[in-house]
Amino acid sequence: MMDKAKILLIDDDPKLSRLIKEYLEPLGYSVDGAETGKVGLEKVQNDDFDAVILDVMLPEMNGFEVLKEVRKVSTVPILMLTALGDESDRIVGLELGADDYLPKTFSTRELLARLRSVIRRSSITKEKVINDDAEIVVKELIVKPQTRSVSLNGESLLLTPIEFDLLYALACAKDRILSRDHLLDEIAGRNYEVFDRSIDVHISSLRRKLGDNPKKPKFIKTVRAAGYMLVDNFEE
Repeated sequence: MMDKAKILLIDDDPKLSRLIKEYLEPLGYSVDGAETGKVGLEKVQNDDFDAVILDVMLPEMNGFEVLKEVRKVSTVPILMLTALGDESDRIVGLELGADDYLPKTFSTRELLARLRSVIRRSSITKEKVINDDAEIVVKELIVKPQTRSVSLNGESLLLTPIEFDLLYALACAKDRILSRDHLLDEIAGRNYEVFDRSIDVHISSLRRKLGDNPKKPKFIKTVRAAGYMLVDNFEE
């Protein structure tokens, strides 16, 4: 684990915040807190954190609003806390760029496992060196593995680490189908249960950023009962 990884906890429940802080800090984490969405957003914008734990239900700005604003400027790993593990909350969070979710009935061990995973994945993203630094070009889309950057029609796209990993995997296999299990292996890096629809939600978010229509795909095609492919020479 990283030494003194900086965590921002955005939650208005003082009892839960104290429990998380008292659990994580002896394990080598530095935990800063914010009780409202606006304060949490300001802290993300003005400081560097290794991960953010973000509650959905917050005063002033809810967690989804905070997440949406953060994703305009940062790819910091975000672990969402959802009431009773509501599936609709999980889907919305993933669509807006959350890296993972945790129901508020979580155990401290599960919190630690998921937090370690999102931080580890982000660390690998920042430090990974790809030997093949050649750009991958698909029509107007350019994927640059060395800088982990993507441009479309000459304009840079801000992708989360998960979205980049998905797009890079699809680009490397362009015009070939990748199964959901294969794509889960590309983004997961974790040994606990993965939300069944997470791949579909991340693909949906990626499509929106690419301006792609799933009914008439220019880039990402869904292959029923098989998976996804990045199409270079596909025509209906």
